[in-house]
Amino acid sequence: MFISDAIKYVGCDDDDLDLFEGQLVLEHGVSYNSYVILDEKIAIFDAVDDRCTEQYLANLAEALGNRQPDYLIVQHMEPDHSGSLGAVLNAYPNVTIVSGALAFNMMKQFAVPTEGHEKLVIKEGDTLSLGAHTLQFIAAPMVHWPEVMMSYEQSEKVLFCADAFGKFGSLSYDDPEGWTCEARRYYFNIVGRYGAQVQALLKKAAGLEITKLLPLHGPVLDEDLGKYIKLYDTWSSYEPEESGILVVCASIHGNTLAAAEELVEMLKAVTDTKVKLVDITREDWAETVEDAFRYDRMICCACTYDTGLFPPMHSFIHHLASKGFCKRKIGLVENGSWAPKAGSIMKAMFEEMENIEIVAPMVTIKSSLTDDNRIAMKALANAMK
Repeated sequence: MFISDAIKYVGCDDDDLDLFEGQLVLEHGVSYNSYVILDEKIAIFDAVDDRCTEQYLANLAEALGNRQPDYLIVQHMEPDHSGSLGAVLNAYPNVTIVSGALAFNMMKQFAVPTEGHEKLVIKEGDTLSLGAHTLQFIAAPMVHWPEVMMSYEQSEKVLFCADAFGKFGSLSYDDPEGWTCEARRYYFNIVGRYGAQVQALLKKAAGLEITKLLPLHGPVLDEDLGKYIKLYDTWSSYEPEESGILVVCASIHGNTLAAAEELVEMLKAVTDTKVKLVDITREDWAETVEDAFRYDRMICCACTYDTGLFPPMHSFIHHLASKGFCKRKIGLVENGSWAPKAGSIMKAMFEEMENIEIVAPMVTIKSSLTDDNRIAMKALANAMK
């Protein structure tokens, strides 16, 4: 697949992968993207996961024809992009490896067989001429690994943007929800903790004229780039994307879920904003993390369990904290038959996060709903609107 007359896509779809990074559910696979610039000199950009090495080498051979690559540019050393580096280096023994100093150190850690290959260590601002095409290298540390180096091709104004602007789903999957949904889930669960670093990258990108974004996962972006950049700005600044109330419930026997369902109806009665209920014991936690960042308000409803917090809710809030959750209004509903503790534990966890407003009242249920509980829930619903 040609991106332009000189730039060709040589990556692979992985339709069979069920978990990304061993934890994030994939219903429609993922793509591992790699690109080639065909000029006086030929450059390969990144490799793919070793699950797809055979197909990747075939794609490279077809793209190169009877020519040999001059440069292998390694922008990111995560195994889903570096797993087949050794096979590429064995197939093309004269290729020069181009990468930053940190990435070369990681090649040793991952036992990439670089011996015998010329190495070109590059840093922020360095350039590399391929002929009609010139690459300008841009450091992007912690987006989302420390060694990440992006490449801006000056003549076609294309940014090879590593893991930034990526999404889940193989390229063969025609996602009816478009780019945003799975890109959001990808962003907050992969890159989300590093908002400040993404903001720094966006400032660098603002000084470049960009016609195409070429990520390492998901489709090439070549239209309405302002939309994607604006979303990244919103996400990386931790501002809510939409007005809405997410109600997250972790129920053991169903009483807490019944309370959450009544609370949803109370919220809908007092506000026109979107209200979404999620049963975190059954639904994908990563999608719920995505929604927590998407909306400006959230209510967590959970049971006490072994004198602590029911594990599905504890795990969910822990995931939020690990991704830098902040700047939100939070309501709390706890349930406990003899010694309710869930509310105080959730409150303490959220208070460790920045700019979190805990909305009163916190509702305490003992086993099943009472009229007094309903009065308290109505008060909470009004406070959250």
